[in-house]
Amino acid sequence: MPKQTFLNLSEEKRQIIVNAAVEEFAEHGFKAASINRIVAKSGISKGSFYQYFKDKMDVFRYLMDMLANEKIEFFKDKHPSSSNMDTFEYFRWLVKTGMEFNSVYPRMTRAVTRALLDEGLYYGEKFAEYRQLTTDTLAAMIKQALKRGEMDPSVDVELAVMVMNTWTNAITTYILNEGVKQKDIMKWVCSAKTQEKIDKLLYVMEYGLRKTESQFVKS
Repeated sequence: MPKQTFLNLSEEKRQIIVNAAVEEFAEHGFKAASINRIVAKSGISKGSFYQYFKDKMDVFRYLMDMLANEKIEFFKDKHPSSSNMDTFEYFRWLVKTGMEFNSVYPRMTRAVTRALLDEGLYYGEKFAEYRQLTTDTLAAMIKQALKRGEMDPSVDVELAVMVMNTWTNAITTYILNEGVKQKDIMKWVCSAKTQEKIDKLLYVMEYGLRKTESQFVKS
């Protein structure tokens, strides 16, 4: 977390530093990111940087927390179209709404996901707590689906979590990589063509886990 000296800065000054960090991680990823370039872009000295943050990881985690808080605020005003969705329909809504959020904050999302997913930091020990939050949420959804009879009862919960988590990350990476090529990423993400592509990607995952019609007959 940033030091108090950073929090004592004006909002404008903090934003300049944050913007410089976002651009650096978005363009270069975490491993190749340079503190020298961050301080040069933000107009501060390297000594000042270390008065604000412990190291490169510290500023990266701060960006992650900022993005998480923005996402919480974004989802407060979003609601599923129906209260009768099954678990898979609700998961599809979550993924699509998440893609919409990513299109609102494309650079910050790119900065974080490039390091976590493209470079694989998400699967490392340093980010185990973030991964565990996602794992717990997906496990609860899967157990609910099993309880409701929506999922193949032979599915192992731990493996299902891995499938859903990996598939969601793959979709996120794909949409972001394609989205940066567009003039208007929000318009592109919300277009019928992109929404259909997300549906097709989710379909592959969903029908590997969902209880089939023949299984319903046997029950």
